Amino acid sequence: MKFVYDDGGRAAAGYKGRTGDCVVRAIAIACQIPYQEVYDAINLLSRMEGNHGTRNRSSARRGVRRTTYEEYLGQLGWVWVPTMRIGSGCRVHLKAEELPAGHLIVRLSRHLCAVHGGVIHDIYNPDRQGSRCVYGYFTPAQGRNLREECA
Repeated sequence: MKFVYDDGGRAAAGYKGRTGDCVVRAIAIACQIPYQEVYDAINLLSRMEGNHGTRNRSSARRGVRRTTYEEYLGQLGWVWVPTMRIGSGCRVHLKAEELPAGHLIVRLSRHLCAVHGGVIHDIYNPDRQGSRCVYGYFTPAQGRNLREECA
């Protein structure tokens, strides 16, 4: 799969160094909204999470719980499309021919990445030469404009 280096605006927002911010990056890239806006929204939602203690709470910098980013993407009008079920085995891989066209946020094992028209946008290529299994993906609700979804 083709790959384009894209930090989602992280450097432009003034952040440096390595971190576990793939959720923020993927959402910023796919929705075409500022990195800092997504970062702040995720951290705000993390404060509303159940009683997990501050150590296990989501963090835009250290990692985000699935339920937190699903809630945020739902607020933006994105829908989840599963490609794998328990016991089904891997049916969809991170390959352009196995994914639909358009803007996607793809869930992989311990990682999210943005895919635009069959091209991975991330800080590294996670495709493992086409063998990386896709658990599912988020896509803008059908019939709605991407700009409307992320506004």
